[in-house]
Amino acid sequence: MFINITTSETGGNKGSSGALVNYLEKENHMQVDKGKGLGQENWFNGTGNEISRQEVRVKIDHNIAKLGRNDAKFFLINISPSQKELEYLYQHFGKEGAKEKLKEYAVKVMDEYAKNFKRPGINSHKDLLWYGKHENYRYYKHTDKEVKDGTRQKGERKEGRQDHIQIIVSRKDITNTVKLSPQNKSKGKNREHSAKLGEFNRTAFKQSGESLFDDFFDFDRGLKDTLAYANTMKNGTVSEKTQMQLLDTVLHQTVQSDAINELGKNVAEGLFASVGEMIGATGKLGATLLSALLEPVYIAPEQSPAETPKKKKKKGKSQGYGYSR
Repeated sequence: MFINITTSETGGNKGSSGALVNYLEKENHMQVDKGKGLGQENWFNGTGNEISRQEVRVKIDHNIAKLGRNDAKFFLINISPSQKELEYLYQHFGKEGAKEKLKEYAVKVMDEYAKNFKRPGINSHKDLLWYGKHENYRYYKHTDKEVKDGTRQKGERKEGRQDHIQIIVSRKDITNTVKLSPQNKSKGKNREHSAKLGEFNRTAFKQSGESLFDDFFDFDRGLKDTLAYANTMKNGTVSEKTQMQLLDTVLHQTVQSDAINELGKNVAEGLFASVGEMIGATGKLGATLLSALLEPVYIAPEQSPAETPKKKKKKGKSQGYGYSR
């Protein structure tokens, strides 16, 4: 699951949301231009699924009390399931069902977005001003490798299932009185600043989105497909990487995937100083981890004896016998 927060896909978020709203209407425009006659995809939030683009623009653009000219007015949240996750949704709900389920999931993601600020009175999506848009496709951009090497053209539709959700969320809460910025990453270092804007931990937000998907859809996620594993193998210490690799080894020997993934989150948070400390803190699972750690490693020979004929021993004139290696 890929969840990202940006300013805008149209260049900025300090003015009107009109350009971004219009950009996110691209699939509706393409259907009209090509005469497909398909149904128009309206906007949604926690209260309705048939919201017009005009309402989105007007409500977002008017929810800017006490924001300066150079202040961010809104943010764009991208919720993009992986190919494995989309395949799972299609198998269980079909194409249309998957779309509706993704919308339900997006509402729950916005609950987590609200909670992440840790601000009094900001507890769920109902306390936010936001609008979501389901998109069926993705298109190649000039920055994509395939466009640069000439194998694809800019604007060409990408292969595979590409369902995703784009969300515009106002900088101000639903009452137009509280400022909420996911760009505040002080993490408690500046308490006054955190108390004013609300501390926002992006990693925790992304992790909550992944966990929410697994719980909401009963999705069995492999350890290597978790955010914790990816972050650890990219940015973790040598000890943390070793711990994560050990967990991956054990996962192939046991069906305790939930326990392993939860332990992986603890490793990613740096809770264990060593492999031994991790094993000691896991109770019954520790025995399985210790067993895997003590398992002898078998290294296969480069060639079998049948493939490598023995060489005849040769007498040395002064050094005795030479042995082939």
